[in-house]
Amino acid sequence: AAPGGAGAGPGPPPPGCPVSPPRDVPCPRGPWSGSARFSAVSISKAINAQEAPVKEKHARRIILGTHHEKGAFTFWSYAIGLPLPSSAILSWKFCHVLHKVLRDGHPNVLQDCQRYRSNIRETGDLWGHLHDRYGQLVSIYARLLLTKISFHVKHPEFPPGLEVTDEVLEKTAGTDVNNIFQLTVELFDYLDWELKLSESVFRQLSTAVAVSQMSAVQCRLAPLIQVIQDCSHLYHYAVKLMFKLHSCLPADTLQGHRDRFHEQFRSLKNFFKRASDMLYFKRLIQIPRLPESPPNFLRASALAEHVKPVVVIPEEAPEDEEPETLIEIRGLPGALCLPGGGGGRPRRGDEPASLGRDAQIESLKKEVDTLRAEMERIKLEAQRYVTQLKAQVNSLEGEVEEQRKQKQKALVDNEQLRDELERLQRAKQDGDRSQRLYLEAERKASATELRYTKLKEKHSELVNTHAELLRKNADTAKQLTVTQQSQEEVARVKEQLAFQVEQVKRESEMKLEDQSLQLEQLRQELEARKDELSQVQQSLSHAKQAGSELGAQVEALQEEKELLRRSASEKECELLAAQGLLREQELQRSQEAERAAGEVRELHGRLLEKSNQEQRLQQKLLDDQFGILQEAVREAAAVVRDAVAKLDDPLHIRCTSSPDYLLSRAQAALESTSAVEKGHARYMATAADASGLVGALALFSHLTADTIVNGSATSRLAPPDHADRLMETCRDCGQQSLDYLGELTERQSLSRAELAGVQTALQGVLQLAQELRPKSLDIKQEELGDMVEKEMASTSAAIEDAVRRIEVRRSSWTGMLTLNMCPWAKAIRLLVMTSTSLQKEIVESGRGAATTQEFYAKNSRWTEGLISASKAVGWGATQLVEAADRVVLHTGKYEELIVCSHEIAASTLEQDAGLFHAHVRRGRLGLSRSAACPLLAVAAPGQGEGSVVPAALPGLRPQRPALTSVF
Repeated sequence: AAPGGAGAGPGPPPPGCPVSPPRDVPCPRGPWSGSARFSAVSISKAINAQEAPVKEKHARRIILGTHHEKGAFTFWSYAIGLPLPSSAILSWKFCHVLHKVLRDGHPNVLQDCQRYRSNIRETGDLWGHLHDRYGQLVSIYARLLLTKISFHVKHPEFPPGLEVTDEVLEKTAGTDVNNIFQLTVELFDYLDWELKLSESVFRQLSTAVAVSQMSAVQCRLAPLIQVIQDCSHLYHYAVKLMFKLHSCLPADTLQGHRDRFHEQFRSLKNFFKRASDMLYFKRLIQIPRLPESPPNFLRASALAEHVKPVVVIPEEAPEDEEPETLIEIRGLPGALCLPGGGGGRPRRGDEPASLGRDAQIESLKKEVDTLRAEMERIKLEAQRYVTQLKAQVNSLEGEVEEQRKQKQKALVDNEQLRDELERLQRAKQDGDRSQRLYLEAERKASATELRYTKLKEKHSELVNTHAELLRKNADTAKQLTVTQQSQEEVARVKEQLAFQVEQVKRESEMKLEDQSLQLEQLRQELEARKDELSQVQQSLSHAKQAGSELGAQVEALQEEKELLRRSASEKECELLAAQGLLREQELQRSQEAERAAGEVRELHGRLLEKSNQEQRLQQKLLDDQFGILQEAVREAAAVVRDAVAKLDDPLHIRCTSSPDYLLSRAQAALESTSAVEKGHARYMATAADASGLVGALALFSHLTADTIVNGSATSRLAPPDHADRLMETCRDCGQQSLDYLGELTERQSLSRAELAGVQTALQGVLQLAQELRPKSLDIKQEELGDMVEKEMASTSAAIEDAVRRIEVRRSSWTGMLTLNMCPWAKAIRLLVMTSTSLQKEIVESGRGAATTQEFYAKNSRWTEGLISASKAVGWGATQLVEAADRVVLHTGKYEELIVCSHEIAASTLEQDAGLFHAHVRRGRLGLSRSAACPLLAVAAPGQGEGSVVPAALPGLRPQRPALTSVF
């Protein structure tokens, strides 16, 4: 049944009620005595639901009760009736009291607790499933108690108090390494649960304001005193066993043990330090200090440096009971009550009565003083009686010790007698010697009987002394009883004295009982010795009869011995010859073994030399490959660094490039990074081959440098915003490439080198190049031919419209403007006609068997430039007419006409530039230039020498892609 479950038993009785064991529990020791009831009352006071520590006096009485009844029957009879599931604090204090009883109670307590293991386990499991602060502590405490009981039941050499000498520890561990190993593991498990309980308590205290003088905090801290006592012994035994294990097993095998011990050492040191800083522990226990570092088990001499931690419990003054009134006020006469108790002032007529009461009060005060003096005298006398009784108890203890020594001596004598009897049995052939030994044994037996008589007399003296002490105790009790009628304080002294006398009496009875048992054992041993002596006498008579028979056998054996001696001498000669032959064979084998060992050593040396040479060659190969890689990296870095330097080189400012070419270079550089990554991975996997990475780095560096240089050249023709972004991206690409190459120069950073930054920068260059491509490239190549025809027709229409408008407005123009506009119109018309003829000739000479549309689609870049130039020519003609109108109306300047003429001439020449045969370009392009000269010459008159004609005016020329890099 679960401990304290519903209906398991009644709770603690109310104060003042007699406590009796449950009816359903058998009591093998008969009805409860007064001591058992006294223990039960202490149990009910110690284990309650108040959040306060267990009082030491109650725990001490429970422990004394276990020694009195030689077990924990009373404790468990009451404990199984406690309602443990109803209160976590009640369960916590139950575990605390059980821990103290296990440590300091009678040795039979361990077996009683073993029978109630299931109750402890169920209590721990119950509170372990509940989310209660005390419940979690109860669960851990129950596991600790179960571990403690199991360990001490398995190893009875260790008492529950864990106080054993080093000799007992050595004997328990034995010489078997497996037993030592297992015992060490069990000690570690034991210590783990002790430390886990302390850590759980401190963890709960750290979550709140924990003042060690608060009752609730002390309720949690009180069990840690027993934990400190256990941990000090467990730590010492663990150190001893660890040193013993390291003397038997290799250090690598015990690495796990050392790690676990070091972790427990840190936890235990932290636990002792935190506990020693608390005021609550300072007055109750002296906590030892652990060394700064754990013992070094790898050094055997470190065992001498180990100091056993000793826990000291200081002696305390016994706790007083609840304060009581020294004088019984209720017994005083009613006149003791002061006047005015009724609430009014006394009248004058009552003054004589008041004076009488004052006199009576004074007399009572004197009587109280007299009683106090009498009480002090009685207290001193009681103390004197107590001192005398203590002296008598000490003398009795001395006598008992003397008797114990005599008993020990008698046991030693008996042991000697047993040895002598054994020697008598072995010496049956020597009758005379056996007779003397028999007489000596008989004399010692008589001496033992005499010693037994003396012990019996001493026992009677002890009985008389005990009776005398009882009579004195009765007299003292009577005197203290008379004194108690006048003063309760003296009654407490008498009760304490009676308790001490009762304790002395119990101890004396126990010692006398033990002595009686020992005397009975001695008597039985003496009877056994007498029986043995009679048997020895009978065996001696039989030995005498067998002596003659043995004599004849001895003579026969002598003759047989002589024969065997002669045979042995012959065998010895043969053995010597065989040994000589064996030595010669062993010498030959040793020489052969030495020769074989020399050959093996020589071969081993050669093998080692070959292995070293192979390692050196392998290392040289790795160094050579790394050197080749470093040279390739330095060369690649120089190439990239030269390209980055060209970004700011003034000589490179005039270089230009197209977005399409930049796009192709950046795409090739980005594709080369994958080869670099593959080569890098292959080199990291096999450092003996760096060829793949070296080749990939060479290609990567040149493509990256080409991308940076073309990016800078492309930015010259790009809008300012795009140009700045492209330059920054090229710089970033160069810097990322140099950073990556720099990481390849060090062995430490070689494995961490990544191309992610370089790839990101190249992606940025690709994106900007894509943005800078002409928007007209979005037109399908099949539509380029039709678009060229449309643009040429539109340009011709724009020029015809401009000529018509000039003819219409000639009537309103006068002077120099009219004379100049006629050559301009003729020159523009001649330029357009020449350009159209050149275009047709280029198409006819270059298209071959293909159609005109297919030719335009094949040469898409030239076609796009032609379309752009045609648009510019038509727009320039329109602007020329509008500029002439503004000049006539005096709202514009003559220079605007010059600018428009130059714009038309330049656009026409740009329109005629091509990709095809050099002789065609040189011939026809010269014709176009000769046709454009009149237009430029027409614009020149009217300007003085040294005048500057602007090449273009802002706002007069539309933006179009430059064609310099295309051709």
